[in-house]
Amino acid sequence: MPVTVRSFAKINLGLGIGALRADGFHELRTVYQTIALHDVIRVSVGRGSGIEIRCEDSRVPKDESNTCYRIVELALSALKARGRVVIEIEKQLPVQGGLGGASANAVAALLALERALKRELSGTERLRIAAEVGSDLPLFLVGGTVLGVGRGEEVYPLPDLPAIACVVATPEIGVSTPKAFADWDLGVAAGSQSPGKLTSHPASDRMDEFGRVLSAWLGGHSQSKHKQDKHKSGRASSGVPVSKGRGRAETPLLDLVRTGIENDFEQVVFPKYPELREVKRVLVRAGAVYASLSGSGSATYGLFASREAAEKAAARLRKQGVLATATTTLTRPQYWKKIFD
Repeated sequence: MPVTVRSFAKINLGLGIGALRADGFHELRTVYQTIALHDVIRVSVGRGSGIEIRCEDSRVPKDESNTCYRIVELALSALKARGRVVIEIEKQLPVQGGLGGASANAVAALLALERALKRELSGTERLRIAAEVGSDLPLFLVGGTVLGVGRGEEVYPLPDLPAIACVVATPEIGVSTPKAFADWDLGVAAGSQSPGKLTSHPASDRMDEFGRVLSAWLGGHSQSKHKQDKHKSGRASSGVPVSKGRGRAETPLLDLVRTGIENDFEQVVFPKYPELREVKRVLVRAGAVYASLSGSGSATYGLFASREAAEKAAARLRKQGVLATATTTLTRPQYWKKIFD
């Protein structure tokens, strides 16, 4: 019997691009957030040897270049296990969409393989293998709201943002992440000679600024929680009246938005794909508390104060011919419960 698991997507709440590293990757800072959109992965282990990938989507590679193939190959070696592994991928997430679909698929395949074999890797070994396969993979071994540093593979759980309504728009555009990075490097090089084009700030300064922004949010997040504890009296410990109009989910999110967190990829992707900039504008006009490109795109999302508002925004985009879905973000407990549910 195959083991079936859900493979949830992610969005990026801000993404700062730093200097090019000696290993060819860029230094990154980002806040990952898991969401309820997902693929379905089925893994079975039988007699024989080898790894087979099955998927009806022709854009998904079926050979060893597939992240599922690579992570299962490494896991089998680490577990000293044998057998013929068949991985079925039921795609619902876009390919090259910026939602981490292939990375999420790989982690789901790893978790399903462990269940099929009735063996488990240590948490440290899981993270090591995941990081070896790809930068986005380790976040899916944490879930919820996650800080990503290094090339994005070094992950730390952050205080979860409460679940909030989300619209994910997936225009039929394939944005190449390597090309987006190359465009960023060209823009930075030009910007160093022409102030105002992209950014003239040194890469190290950008990473430091992202860290300050995040620290400010974390400090404000803990203060907001303290204010909520004082909600019954209607006053914070300082004696300042507390607004009763902001919802539990909206408060920490607004705190994050006020820090000015943004996705650097928008500076190079939007000029090449103005239709993506327009999708973001539609989401903002529809009342999104925050809207952004996810990763290098093309998926663009908006976070909304209510499911009703999200549904209306998604409908507005669909009328304009853009595929859009209303969903929700997932906290860490929700993420782990729903993977195997």
